[in-house]
Amino acid sequence: MNTTLRDVRSPGWTTTADAEAVALFLHGFGSNEHDLASLAPALGLNLPWASLRAPLELGNGGAAWFTITTPGAPEARPVEEATDAIWAWVEDNVDPGTRIVPLGFSQGGLMASQLLRTRPERVLAPVVLGGFVLGAPQPGDEELQDSRPTLFWGRGAEDRMIAPVAITRSSEYLPRHTTLIERVYPGLAHGINAHELDDVRDFLAVEVGAQAVARA
Repeated sequence: MNTTLRDVRSPGWTTTADAEAVALFLHGFGSNEHDLASLAPALGLNLPWASLRAPLELGNGGAAWFTITTPGAPEARPVEEATDAIWAWVEDNVDPGTRIVPLGFSQGGLMASQLLRTRPERVLAPVVLGGFVLGAPQPGDEELQDSRPTLFWGRGAEDRMIAPVAITRSSEYLPRHTTLIERVYPGLAHGINAHELDDVRDFLAVEVGAQAVARA
């Protein structure tokens, strides 16, 4: 596993304390750092952003945050190692006073939830798209039960890639640990559509601030 993560960044990226928040895009299994970067203009994102490449190389330009063993029930250790790699990147590239707005798809959605569950105080307005949560307890879970930060969880009604057991687990965990905004999109499979992006834009405008996104 490569623990020094590669990335692409917005033209306005800054490592100073000038930015109150920065967005992190976290791609899905088999994709790469260039994939979700296209969401920045689609969301009208005004925050500095970086899109990270997952540490596990799959070949043919693809990468993953962890290997798939039992669908919907990944082993905790590889997920936690990938989480540590993301936080190491943050420590090297983001001012300590700047909060992280993670936006992840599929495996990357799980990683977005991992950032919240490991350092809740550092994370703002996490967005989980077509993803789920890890079954193992995490260091921030007890704090989250008290603070209940707002989280956006969107998924397709026709998504057959995410195992039902993972959806059930997430449906039990998220309302107990977050102020959950859940959206299920009719006709959508394992992907992201325009309606979902509109909802994410609205979510970020409320939770991060109207300045975070350009209105459609």
